[in-house]
Amino acid sequence: MLKPIFKGCGTAIVTPFTENSIDFESLKKLVEFQIAEGVDSIIVCGTTGESSTMTDDEKKATIKFVVDVVKKRIPVIAGTGSNCTKSVIDLSQFAEKAGADGLLLVTPYYNKTTQDGLIAHYTAIANHVKLPIILYNVPSRTGLNILPKTCFELSKIENIVGIKEASGNISQVADISVLCKDTLCIYSGNDDQILPILSLGGVGVVSVLSNLIPKDVHTIVYSYLTGNISKSTELQLDTLPLTRALFSEVNPIPVKFALNKMGFSVGKPRLPLLEMSKGGQELLINEMKEYGIL
Repeated sequence: MLKPIFKGCGTAIVTPFTENSIDFESLKKLVEFQIAEGVDSIIVCGTTGESSTMTDDEKKATIKFVVDVVKKRIPVIAGTGSNCTKSVIDLSQFAEKAGADGLLLVTPYYNKTTQDGLIAHYTAIANHVKLPIILYNVPSRTGLNILPKTCFELSKIENIVGIKEASGNISQVADISVLCKDTLCIYSGNDDQILPILSLGGVGVVSVLSNLIPKDVHTIVYSYLTGNISKSTELQLDTLPLTRALFSEVNPIPVKFALNKMGFSVGKPRLPLLEMSKGGQELLINEMKEYGIL
């Protein structure tokens, strides 16, 4: 059976920004908080990390910094996906040399491609690195969906080991599970669907919510995996109001606001994202208080 890069909760960590650069001191505090609270992996330079507004030099510096801070205590997975295959290969090779434990590769966006093009794209990347690769399917952002049959074809490649499924389509996740069985680890890409995806054979979540409550998100997964389904269900349901508030505006606008309220000083999102609206702030603050983290 395929060994996952991680089981449990992988935090898609935010990137703290100053006016013109990365706030590495704040990033270190975030990483140490996550590890102390028991998360199972850190995902750096993903969607929540605003990788699309980071320069290549910033991405490289951030990946290397997180790898050095974590020091192999838990796996570090680098978000190196893009819509240019050559650029993905270059950044992925850097991440491998920097000591990352795996790669998270979003589907090509804007130019998109066919399903055959997806297979060619991911095959080319996999042939240039040895690191395990997690595919990242998020059609709402990319305009491109990885079909289950495409997942099956890609699962035949030795170092393509998982998929972060953020399509929101539970039937599609079931089809992936049926086709790929134990050749592709499935991670929920949506915090409100952790339990349903675990019930279809998933092994964990790549989470935004865990930036705020890492221990509880870890517990949702591990309670299920160790047979305490009632506890997992209870926690999944208890977190739903906070999750909804956390996605009431485009991610990572709300999570950066929430972390700032919690004292982590992660700065503002970069343009074209704006700070959270007043109405959104009030909603999120209320849910954070209800949950007990403010």
